[in-house]
Amino acid sequence: MAEEAPTKPVIIFLAGDSTVSNYPNSLFPRSGWGQVLPTMLDNEVTIRNFAKRGRSSKSFIQEGRLNSILNSIQKGDYLFIQFGHNDEKVNYPKLFTDPDTTYKSYLKQYIDGARKKGAIPVLITPVQRFSFSSDGRALDTHGRYPAAMKALAKEQNVPVIDLASKSKTLYQQLGAVKTKKLFLWLKAGEYPNYPQGVKDPTHFQEYGAAQIAKLVIEGIEEQHLPIENHILPKFR
Repeated sequence: MAEEAPTKPVIIFLAGDSTVSNYPNSLFPRSGWGQVLPTMLDNEVTIRNFAKRGRSSKSFIQEGRLNSILNSIQKGDYLFIQFGHNDEKVNYPKLFTDPDTTYKSYLKQYIDGARKKGAIPVLITPVQRFSFSSDGRALDTHGRYPAAMKALAKEQNVPVIDLASKSKTLYQQLGAVKTKKLFLWLKAGEYPNYPQGVKDPTHFQEYGAAQIAKLVIEGIEEQHLPIENHILPKFR
């Protein structure tokens, strides 16, 4: 009887910023959603997290980080792409991109690069920061960037997970007090790595990163990406 050919392991490459990246134990409980994502997928999936804090779609390319991914990525692999937080920084020319022009043209380089290798690009709109109106409404914190990314996804026929919208909905459901528990918003003495406490409206603690990673999983299912078969039953 012929042996079955071994199935090719699934590799997901992550390109993004600090909200996606891995963090050392010295910064615990600070975590990116990409750090938690592997816990929601079976052991046939490998996550290679290239996300780096402080990067925009532009600086990530200019530092050669996209090239590093494209040198390794193979046919059938995935490239998940989330940028926006640092693209918004008008006063930092090395980071800033215009949502209607350069943001889209840089993102297109990720799409084209992945497709050239036979890999599957997936765009992910930037996760929202912590921001509520005085009457308790969760606010959009990324201006025109999510809409620009969705427009590009449509133009290029690329799957898009609308994490900006999903995270805003989650925050609205939780309300301001409970949403704060997702973020690196810690009292003095609560964690040894932050003896003075911290109030960070952008980055997540481990619990929050897990809630955001669940939204990414939800997006994978909604887009019917083939990797949905690798989602662990308890996260379906």
